[in-house]
Amino acid sequence: MTISAFIATFSGAFLFPFFIRMAWGKMVDSWGPIGGWMAAAFITGTIWTLNHGIPTPMITQSGKAWVDMGLAAGIGCWVATARLGFGVKKSMKNVFAAISGGIVGAFLLSLFL
Repeated sequence: MTISAFIATFSGAFLFPFFIRMAWGKMVDSWGPIGGWMAAAFITGTIWTLNHGIPTPMITQSGKAWVDMGLAAGIGCWVATARLGFGVKKSMKNVFAAISGGIVGAFLLSLFL
């Protein structure tokens, strides 16, 4: 992977958790439950389009194994929460559950992809 591809990939991975932290909660606070659905559509859809859906996407998939935006969102939001001073130790069971779910999901996908 070239330096420019790395910078673009890192920037694309940064955008998703950044917009989640900046806008999702405000949309829910303003519009209630429908705000969560709108945030899911607008934030995820827009960032996915920038990262994957345009002719020159920001995210460069450089090998057979791929990691999608879910990992970027999880790590980005977890780090942001940890930096705000919330308990990292308390969240480890959720991190373990997310990793376990990712492994099971990857295994299931490998059965037919």
